[in-house]
Amino acid sequence: MSRTPLSLSGDEVHVWSAVLERPPGEAASLRALLSADELERVARIHCPKTRVEFAVGRGLLRTLLASYLDTEAARLRFALGPAGKPELCEPAGTGLHFNVTHSHGLALYAVSRRSPVGVDVEHVRPLSNYLGLAERYFSPHEVEVLYCLPDHHRAEAFFHAWTRKEAFLKARGVGLSYGLERVEVTLGPAEPARLIRLDGEERPASRWSLHNLRPAPGFIGALAVEDHDFRLVCRDWPLPA
Repeated sequence: MSRTPLSLSGDEVHVWSAVLERPPGEAASLRALLSADELERVARIHCPKTRVEFAVGRGLLRTLLASYLDTEAARLRFALGPAGKPELCEPAGTGLHFNVTHSHGLALYAVSRRSPVGVDVEHVRPLSNYLGLAERYFSPHEVEVLYCLPDHHRAEAFFHAWTRKEAFLKARGVGLSYGLERVEVTLGPAEPARLIRLDGEERPASRWSLHNLRPAPGFIGALAVEDHDFRLVCRDWPLPA
């Protein structure tokens, strides 16, 4: 799995999309990159499919970050932030920011040198209670917008809102306890992805960029960056050797 080191300039944010179902040989090679504590975490997962996907996803994360840093994937060490967001602790001082998300066998990895990033993805699927979830976790304005949409747009709009809020929370390094309803976003089918208000205030929201992601048919994703002046590059894994 040796590849040419990946380049990432200071004005770029890279988002990688990867299918977690890999050939057995590749899956075994990726698992071999994991640390002892990661393997212990794998062993605690009861579902065999989820266990394999976690190991593959973690191995891919190590492979990508090691390619940007031009080092060995097995040498990377991670620490968890207060809300469980993984960060690089070895090698130290790399200035590399990253975030990971996965849903239904698809993973997204966001990488940047300029500022913390957050990424989220969801498989668009029927939910019997998505309007109830919106009333619980969305702002009154977002709920009103959702109810005004035609039925065939509501499910997609719900997932747009959910992924945009989650991406922002992950970029901030906070969990769901922060309050999804405090983060107001666009969700209509004709609206660009945008953070409208934070705690009812527009000024702090204006510092952030939100980007809609379409990594695969049937999936909706979002990227959050506390910056506007950058170039977004989306790629699929693996690249040609």
